Amino acid sequence: MDTRAHPASWPLAAALDDLESRIEDDVERELWRQWRDFARGACKQEVFVPRRPRPRPSEREWPRVPINAALEDFEAMALQAMGFCSQALAEASGKILNVRCNYGSPIMPMLFGVELFRMPEATDTLPACHPLPGGAEALRRLLDAGEPSLDQPYMNRVWEMGRRFKAIQARYPKIGRHVHLYHPDFQGPLDILEMVVGSALFMLLMDEPELVHQALELITRTYIRAMRRWQTIQPAREDGLTTHWGLVHPGAIMLRDDSAMNLSPAMFAEFVQPYDQRLLAEFGGGAIHACGRVEHFVPFLPEMPGLTAFNMSQPRLNDMATVWRNTVERGLLVIDADGQAVHDALAAGQRLHGRVHVGYPNAALALKLSRS
Repeated sequence: MDTRAHPASWPLAAALDDLESRIEDDVERELWRQWRDFARGACKQEVFVPRRPRPRPSEREWPRVPINAALEDFEAMALQAMGFCSQALAEASGKILNVRCNYGSPIMPMLFGVELFRMPEATDTLPACHPLPGGAEALRRLLDAGEPSLDQPYMNRVWEMGRRFKAIQARYPKIGRHVHLYHPDFQGPLDILEMVVGSALFMLLMDEPELVHQALELITRTYIRAMRRWQTIQPAREDGLTTHWGLVHPGAIMLRDDSAMNLSPAMFAEFVQPYDQRLLAEFGGGAIHACGRVEHFVPFLPEMPGLTAFNMSQPRLNDMATVWRNTVERGLLVIDADGQAVHDALAAGQRLHGRVHVGYPNAALALKLSRS
């Protein structure tokens, strides 16, 4: 069977009916309780490894919706997103059920005039964008234009998809209670700027630092407006927690600092930390994600008020002793950690203080050692 069948082969209503019938109130409430306790520092084990008590597979095979189809059709995107929730139930995952308006990392850069680049169908990958040509002159034109409208066509799809998810939650009681809608991929200020001007950014950091600061200031103000608009669709939770990728952390925002792998510690302190800090303060704190090498800037993280959690990729590229020392040893949560890295830390005698989450099946090694 072609699992990438066109979404019309299984109407969205049938999929939502199926998902609604498989969600168990008591199971989801208990899973949320466990995540809430972890997020608030009340986990009693060295490693937090949540999991539903039993799988709840569908009696039908959900179609796999290609990303490009979801970008073009609201119902296809809803079916794709709810399919991830269906998979979590089928696998007895420990992740919270959640969905987002999945339009990729170019959402914010599109406000500044970049051109969207859709990936070939065969890659089935979220879109990228072509940066603005012109380097410093492009930045000056961007600054002359001032704050962009939040009603740019690509962004309007985000707002509309958010409203459609809210309508689904209103129609299906258990989906409304347990499938959380989290904020779109708005990235972080420096990541946005890199997508807007491309690799020219790294010369501009050296040659035109004041111009870069002016652009980051504009981007940060625009980011605040975009998040505020988003919160008119999905208000922040009253308990101060939020979900992202099925994870839970205190604070309303998940920033991305992937570009920081290419910066010196001094450049992180100058061009990343102040703008991230403004966003954390504006939205009641939150988490940071970063890919690649992080050990050179991770010492700054525990010094950032409101930062509650860190999510990283590629631990093999890092001195993890430095990462643990500047996260769990300083009160930060590490969410969706690599099981092998956690196993190695425990084997070396590293205390994790109940501040590290590892998900199944990634958790097998870490879980075994943490209970020995």
